[in-house]
Amino acid sequence: QVQLVESGGGLVQIGGSLGLSCAVSGTIFSANAMAWYRQAPGKQRELVAIITRDGASSYADFVKGRFTISRDNANNTIHLQMNSLEPEDTAVYYCYGQLQTSRTYANAYWGQGTQVTVSS
Repeated sequence: QVQLVESGGGLVQIGGSLGLSCAVSGTIFSANAMAWYRQAPGKQRELVAIITRDGASSYADFVKGRFTISRDNANNTIHLQMNSLEPEDTAVYYCYGQLQTSRTYANAYWGQGTQVTVSS
């Protein structure tokens, strides 16, 4: 069974840094675009950053210059380095991936979410 497994969330102080990782568990043919989303209490889930298989990335305006998304295709993992964290970054962060389980079949997968809390 294919899953996305996140790690690295936690509690951090304002201005601090935190790294998130997401690994594909199970056998896949390839991982296409992968991304990080977040959802704060009472708010809709929103895109944070996305990266293509070729490494092209884009970011939501509210994290530009502070967050960096990267990926390791050999190990089917992505990472999100978060710097200069603000209380507004507090949310559950979800990994998302468009994964090909065969040469002709692809589907969207979500991780279980990891909590990031930024406090003073």
